[in-house]
Amino acid sequence: MAGFPLSWSIGRRTIDFSGRPCVMGILNVTPDSFSDGNTFFNHEKAVARALEMEAQGADIIDIGGESTRPNAPPVSEEEELNRVIPVVRSLAGRLQVPISIDTYKASVAKAALAAGAEIINDISGLTFDNRMAEVVASAGAGLIVMHTRGTPREMQCNTIYGDIVAEVSASLRSSLELAQQAGIPAERVVIDPGIGFGKDMEGNLELIRRLGEFSALGRPILLAASRKNFIGKVTGKEPSERIFGTAAVVAIAIYNGAALVRVHDVQAMRDVADMAGALHPKRK
Repeated sequence: MAGFPLSWSIGRRTIDFSGRPCVMGILNVTPDSFSDGNTFFNHEKAVARALEMEAQGADIIDIGGESTRPNAPPVSEEEELNRVIPVVRSLAGRLQVPISIDTYKASVAKAALAAGAEIINDISGLTFDNRMAEVVASAGAGLIVMHTRGTPREMQCNTIYGDIVAEVSASLRSSLELAQQAGIPAERVVIDPGIGFGKDMEGNLELIRRLGEFSALGRPILLAASRKNFIGKVTGKEPSERIFGTAAVVAIAIYNGAALVRVHDVQAMRDVADMAGALHPKRK
């Protein structure tokens, strides 16, 4: 795993990647997410699922209150707050692992951090809301910056690249610069190439094949491909049936340099991640 730091400072603690890859469990408190929409929309079910994922080996719980699947309609700030903040408050004193909030709205991020979250996962790489970087900096939170091309409603309208790795790298470098300018130390930031966000199937596959090239940016790499559409195009399976396709992607991504993977099926992917990590020559 040489080429980028083996730890991530998220404020109150540090996440260590040197022993094994990090598994981030997905908790969608939405009625319309592409894979598990409405499954954990109920407050009690959401809390129970987060605790279950922690018991299954999740290192982080990533809570999202707005679907960012292709063509998804935007959700109001008030609605997103109503969905995620009660869940964060319920979990903040019960989970041992940190809580991440999947949002591009600074107001939601600020409220979530105040309620007990420690990480902001921004799909826009700090570009949708110019207040986000300041919120993260002020809270001393961890940050994930992702690459996308436009909002979920428009991002699949332009999926053509010259050199996809070079162009995504340039965008992520710009996000890292925005973070630095806001006073967010580099050790608090993780990068995500944005699988499925403004990319077609071949683009997604190319990013995973060449994932190690992103180590040139000097930050840990997150790969978030769980159950996504490109896996369905390869396997012909529906989202709920993509566990084996996801497992293949997780294993290859970790072998190619991912320090973190964001997944729905935590119990299975914990084993996949641990095995892939053990096989990596740099982890011997």
